[in-house]
Amino acid sequence: MNKLITIFILLLAALGNSQTTVSGKVLNTKNEPIIGANVYLDGTYDGATTDEEGAFIFSTDIKGTQTLVISYLSFETKRMINDVSKLKNLHIKLREDMEALDVVHINAGTFEANDNSKVSVLKPLDVVTTASALGDFVGALQTLPGTSNVSEDGRLFVRGGNADETQIFIDGVRVFTPYSPSASNTPTRGRYSPFLFDGITFSTGGYSSEYGQALSSVLLLNTIDEPSQEKTDIGIMSLGASLGNTQKRKKSSLSFNASYVNLSPYLSVFKDKNDWKTPFVTTQGETVFRRKLNNGMLKFYAAFDATKFELNQEDINYDDGINFKLNNNNFYLNTSYKGVLGSGWSVLSGMSYTYAKDKIGIESQKIQDTENSAHLKLKLKKRFSSQLKLSFGAEQFVTDFKENFVEDALNETYGFNNNIIAGFVEADVVFSKNLALKVGWRADYSSIFKTTDIAPRAAIAYKSSENEQFSLAYGNFYQNPNSSILKFEQDLKAQKTAHYIFNYQYINNGKIFRAEAYRKDYNHLVKFDTDFAAYDSNFNSSGEGYAQGIDLFWRDNSSIKTIDYWVSYSYLDTKRNDQNFETSVQPNYATNHNLSIVGKYWIDKLRSQVGLSYGFSSGRPYNNPNTDRFFSERTKAFNSLSLNWSYLLDQQKILYFSVNNVLGFNNVNGYQYADTLNLDGQFSRRALTPASDQFFFVGFFWTISQDGNDNQLDNL
Repeated sequence: MNKLITIFILLLAALGNSQTTVSGKVLNTKNEPIIGANVYLDGTYDGATTDEEGAFIFSTDIKGTQTLVISYLSFETKRMINDVSKLKNLHIKLREDMEALDVVHINAGTFEANDNSKVSVLKPLDVVTTASALGDFVGALQTLPGTSNVSEDGRLFVRGGNADETQIFIDGVRVFTPYSPSASNTPTRGRYSPFLFDGITFSTGGYSSEYGQALSSVLLLNTIDEPSQEKTDIGIMSLGASLGNTQKRKKSSLSFNASYVNLSPYLSVFKDKNDWKTPFVTTQGETVFRRKLNNGMLKFYAAFDATKFELNQEDINYDDGINFKLNNNNFYLNTSYKGVLGSGWSVLSGMSYTYAKDKIGIESQKIQDTENSAHLKLKLKKRFSSQLKLSFGAEQFVTDFKENFVEDALNETYGFNNNIIAGFVEADVVFSKNLALKVGWRADYSSIFKTTDIAPRAAIAYKSSENEQFSLAYGNFYQNPNSSILKFEQDLKAQKTAHYIFNYQYINNGKIFRAEAYRKDYNHLVKFDTDFAAYDSNFNSSGEGYAQGIDLFWRDNSSIKTIDYWVSYSYLDTKRNDQNFETSVQPNYATNHNLSIVGKYWIDKLRSQVGLSYGFSSGRPYNNPNTDRFFSERTKAFNSLSLNWSYLLDQQKILYFSVNNVLGFNNVNGYQYADTLNLDGQFSRRALTPASDQFFFVGFFWTISQDGNDNQLDNL
């Protein structure tokens, strides 16, 4: 009897320790077997790889509910949770991981300058080594198709839009005053140094529903996530001096950049056409603090600059010219967090604050402008798979603008408060490695107008071969009028454009070709009935217009050794009936034809890089009051050839020289006409020409770093 009990217990133990078989087949979405896929129970060593037929089989002692993991290179990893006893004769399909493949990329209307992007047309190095740019990222972007050359302004004019229609963002958060102050007929520059940025995305149209309050274009600047090492950068220039430093810790880093610019020494040697009382002087400083957290990155970015100058400018109506002086203080703060929440969720949040104060004197007029603006943003993103991602979020723009105007006995105050609340949602769908879709909606509620504007946007891309693809994009875009209008009148509408874009792109072995056709339709543009927007103007939102054209871009850095070059051409057809226009005309900032040629040549024996940049624009329209045709005449064409030279004294010391318009072309930006008739019954005029036909720059740049190899060629 005891023996029978013992045998019974042993049988039960044997049954309890019996193994379970796990089996099945792994196929792709075309029902083809996947050979060599890994199949295993999570947290164990029990598993197998698939054979020639995609089959697998293995045994395990593990019981109960377990997770079966199926993975293979370039395919999405799949997890199945079930009782081990039910993991038999499985039929498993894996989808291709689109993020691991060379898939189609939606790029209609978008240029990238990023070392990590497969579709970059520029690199960060290009942004600051372009000869005509003088180290300004805005100047480098003006060599891309879709931009118009407005040399006396310096800002970005994109596809028939004025400069106010382009908005700039740092780490996804809005910059409200991105340009340094300047006088009339004197080009401005971007406030921020390229020293602190490693990625730039320039959208000439059709951009994501994440971005609003921009009719034509957005420029996205991304600060460096992780500096490579500690270093100090010193610059001594013909215009001033600069100092930069980066400190790096295990989980944090701090960078700063400071500069001082004073045109007085330069103007004492190279005089221009202005009568300077106080030459341009500016002090700038900016810093970025980065902190790695467990699941993300926290950044603080701050920038401050103070500028002042005074000059007399020629004016046909005043024998002694017009006295203009300006004192500007600007502060910008930006903080952002980008992190992972788990289960496919990620978050981007940010806040920016701008304080800008201008004190302006124009003859007897005294003007003081004060702006306080803020942007708050929260964006969530859910990755369901490599084929489907959903983004949504909300943001708020707040602007408080005040102007005090004093002239003789007149003392007036103007201004406005504008609060815009917006929400957006967008889906990225990758149907296959050859076909992708982006579709989204955006809604903006403006408290100043008490209206909500809904903007649908969509883009689709098809990859026709390994090296070429086609893209289509459509979208509506809204933007409130700027402060020069809203400070006088708030009973208006948000201005609107509709974008239609067709894009073709070819990339192969260091060569890239892009061709893009577009159409933009404008509605609700601001009109007024005076020469300039003023307190006594009658405003309305009945303006309209269109812009259409073709942009071409070619770059080649592989055909000729040590030579890198690109060529851009744009054709623009545009007309507007806005501001004080009598009818629909081509605005004076738009040019029909724009051509840029940029080349760079590295001379190894001379340890030098030589660059050239040539720009051509057809004549710009202007209004001649001596004729009865409105805006019917054109200036002569614009031409400019710029050269630069970077010579390495040693690996960390650079001598840099550049000259703009080296051939001294006499360019004309337009004409100013007298207010009264002369003795011949005509309105006299004077040509509006650059204050200086050429600009020279010399600098010495020294880097001190841990490895002894870094230099500032990236910043020149």
